[in-house]
Amino acid sequence: MKYTVVLFDLDGTLTDPGEGITNSVMYSLKKNGIEVPDRSILYRFIGPPLHESYENYFSFSHEQAMEAVGYYREYYAEKGIFENGVYEGIRPMLETLEEEGVLCLVATSKPEKYARQIVEHYELADYLYYVAGACMDGSRTDKAEVIAYALEQLPVSTDQSRVLMVGDRLHDIVGAKKNRIDSVGVLFGYGSERELKEAGADYLAANAEELTAIILGEWRKK
Repeated sequence: MKYTVVLFDLDGTLTDPGEGITNSVMYSLKKNGIEVPDRSILYRFIGPPLHESYENYFSFSHEQAMEAVGYYREYYAEKGIFENGVYEGIRPMLETLEEEGVLCLVATSKPEKYARQIVEHYELADYLYYVAGACMDGSRTDKAEVIAYALEQLPVSTDQSRVLMVGDRLHDIVGAKKNRIDSVGVLFGYGSERELKEAGADYLAANAEELTAIILGEWRKK
């Protein structure tokens, strides 16, 4: 076995949150008088900390961005959180990893409160040792900080060479590098192959089967 501990991003990696996140963003933008004709341009909100996306993509000030996050949560907490679904092959993968003794955790920039609700709702919680996420007040949103926090929850000291971060965006890969652990970029999420390669992903996985093989040491590096 290659890796004994695996940290999974949530959005775009274990679950497909596209509808719920974009609906929530559209709701928040409408509160600011902004109409978006095509939801696909909002897919870039999936992965990064929310306030950064409002600042980067709509030129909001930090104060405006945090207000927009509040509006976003009005919709998300009631409806958007469950406008979601588990990717094909994820549940069988987690079952296999459990059988092989791999310790699995979530490390997400989504608020931990919401992440826990999602893994419980979709019956993934039994496969996960811990769900690590951001704080509701906007602290601990940087992916490197979330990963470090997740690693602090491990029950025993673990050789970092046997710890793997799995995600679909560059933030997952960069965060892994800052914590000196290997990373996999999944190609079924919301990041492009180019984005993941340029960020320096150690592996790329097109589906859950390839991802399982990587974790168990049965796959070559890309």
